[in-house]
Amino acid sequence: MNLDMHCHIDLYKNHYGVIEQIKKKGLYVLSVTTTPKAYLGTKKLVGDYNKIKTALGFHPELAHLRYDEVDIFDLLLPQVKYVGEIGLDGSAAYKQYANVQLDLFKHIIRKVHSHGGRVMSIHSRLSAQYVINELRNIDGLPVFHWFTGTKDELRDAINLGAWFSVGPAMLKSRSGREILALIPKDRLLTETDGPFGKFNGEILFPWDVDKAIELIANCWEWEIKDTKLKIMDNFKELVRLNNSSGNQMIG
Repeated sequence: MNLDMHCHIDLYKNHYGVIEQIKKKGLYVLSVTTTPKAYLGTKKLVGDYNKIKTALGFHPELAHLRYDEVDIFDLLLPQVKYVGEIGLDGSAAYKQYANVQLDLFKHIIRKVHSHGGRVMSIHSRLSAQYVINELRNIDGLPVFHWFTGTKDELRDAINLGAWFSVGPAMLKSRSGREILALIPKDRLLTETDGPFGKFNGEILFPWDVDKAIELIANCWEWEIKDTKLKIMDNFKELVRLNNSSGNQMIG
């Protein structure tokens, strides 16, 4: 069984077809959402299929547009085990909203902390150090999705206890492969970030984690089958930690 730890099922044009293919292929998928209201609709799409988990999200790019949904986030949080996509975005188009992003992110992770921690799929484009600083002393299991920070920031995230999900779109670049080589093997997971993630010009689907596994295996100089087993062992450990009574404090 393969793992896609970060994709947006609700944003595929043919999301029902994607869900059927996930079921046929026996994939485990974390379906992240961009707003609290989107969580409700996405969870309904998936139904009770237990290998697709829906995460409660609030994307930083939407913080200034949808901040009024924060009460919905707070209401839904006690019933979920996964939170994402959350975080900060420091790219040029969103710098002007840095303060509202930060206010929202602080609110979310403090709520997560007060509820004993959750697995959190985290966006940190051009803002990794700010995200890391806010996560210190927060209960939870942060999984940095498509990490693009510096090597020093990566070291700080590793020292914080963070996990990382990587996909084909990240690993096609030399800088992405350099980051991969520095991530501890026991804290690595796979993702696609579909339908936003692309590889060779084509939209990635959850089953395209095979491409990530091949690139990881090449980097590690491992057999593909051993790489698959390691990724799934890592995921099982993450689930075990998430299901334990009270997550360990990070940082």
